[in-house]
Amino acid sequence: MKVSLGNLTLNVVDTGAGDPALVFLHYWGGSARTWNQVIATLRHSYRCIAYDQRGWGISDAPIDEYELKDLADDAFGVIEALGLKRYVLVGHSMGGKVSQLLASRKPKGLEAMVLVAPASPFPQHIPEEAKQAQIHAYDNRETALAAVTFLTARKLDQGTIEQLIEDSLGGSPGAKRAWPTSAAYQDISGDASKIAVPTLVVVGDRDPQDPEEQQRREVLPVIAHSRLEVVSECGHLLPVEQPLSLASLIGAFLTELFK
Repeated sequence: MKVSLGNLTLNVVDTGAGDPALVFLHYWGGSARTWNQVIATLRHSYRCIAYDQRGWGISDAPIDEYELKDLADDAFGVIEALGLKRYVLVGHSMGGKVSQLLASRKPKGLEAMVLVAPASPFPQHIPEEAKQAQIHAYDNRETALAAVTFLTARKLDQGTIEQLIEDSLGGSPGAKRAWPTSAAYQDISGDASKIAVPTLVVVGDRDPQDPEEQQRREVLPVIAHSRLEVVSECGHLLPVEQPLSLASLIGAFLTELFK
């Protein structure tokens, strides 16, 4: 389905039933379908909403305006357009940082948050060589495949690999450029410290991008009422590497809170 937010139209997947609703935000390079296997499990108990963030998938791709505030505004716009009264944000990597900023605003109806290998609320800190590699990660099929290989610890089936490459290469120039040159370096730690909802942080034990140690150092101390779960034999792309384990952790967290 399509959701219009002013001049912007986003592609939204809305499936399942149950309260509260789960709102999924994908990583830089992903799309709504990054969450397909996770949603396939959770949709039996919860309404699951995933969408292509601006510039990704088949959503509109403006020339600019890809800062965190723009992405957080989009997420809340989807929530309002769908009339969600109770919801949980589930954000992966870049989507995790966007979720942190939105949650810091204490929007009405937000009851909990799940951060999946979230980007730090502090500025990204990587060597210049790694920064340049990140900027050019989605230039072509070869670089996109190299990025998938770097980010994952488990062997993926070819269909999933092709999906990841297609999503990465399909991003608009503005969306590809904004995260590794600007948004990843934005400091929202002061905002994140205002988050007041229960928060589950999930990380793979072999995540090379936003590893467990970083989550313990930069995320847990900032977000009150947060706790960490570690998924074994898993890299950064938990929704496609270990979707069943991730869905199980999310389900257990929500059951503890709401059932």
